[in-house]
Amino acid sequence: MGRLSGKIALITGAASGIGLACVTRLLAEGASVIATDLSSKAQSESEHFFPLVHDVTSEKNWQDVIRTAIKKFGRIDILVNNAGIGAASPKPISETDLSEWKRVLDVNLDGVFLGLKYGMRAMSNTGGAIVNMGSVHSFVAIPNASAYCASKGAVLLLSKAAALEGAAMTPQIRVNSVHPGYVVTPLVNARMKQMPELEARIEAKTPMGRLAQPEDIASAVLNLVTDEASYVTGSAVMIDGGYTAR
Repeated sequence: MGRLSGKIALITGAASGIGLACVTRLLAEGASVIATDLSSKAQSESEHFFPLVHDVTSEKNWQDVIRTAIKKFGRIDILVNNAGIGAASPKPISETDLSEWKRVLDVNLDGVFLGLKYGMRAMSNTGGAIVNMGSVHSFVAIPNASAYCASKGAVLLLSKAAALEGAAMTPQIRVNSVHPGYVVTPLVNARMKQMPELEARIEAKTPMGRLAQPEDIASAVLNLVTDEASYVTGSAVMIDGGYTAR
């Protein structure tokens, strides 16, 4: 039996990158997974896998997704708020359009807020575990990415605030955040195409000398959502190869 046998998990941004790795890892550990993403269903539905098209910035869409998930599986035990974006292109604050700023905050922060709002409601009678996807840039900033840094910094403290509320509930809901360094994902690959020197710069700044693989992050998510982590809440788990250790 897997570590998540019988558990029901909902993962956003699940069509690629870290989200897809989380889907694969949680399924392998026995969970049934509702996998949501903006893109069309990449995989066919099965007994333990249920894909849904989902815009995390839409409150109504969140209500519909939660309702559908509960109708399908009866409850939700695990929520991974993974969906996120970066700005279309790096630029200084003085050149950042308000619409671009709002779009990044809408997905990266409001999407997590809505997930917490409706996820915690869905778990109120059964308890559960929530993991929010932060970033190394929840802690350390970089230039020309103000909206991304602001959104991920906010996810850090939003997660802690939610953890305090979840701990006061009966049954309890645990809320943690994970904070990856640079990971080989479509988002990072797109940025490296724009900036060919970026990969070498990242590797030079990372004590472990490489970018992470999505599976590295999925392993940390798995550890946080198992019952073995029943006393872990309000934590911010760094998975950055030592990037912030200096």
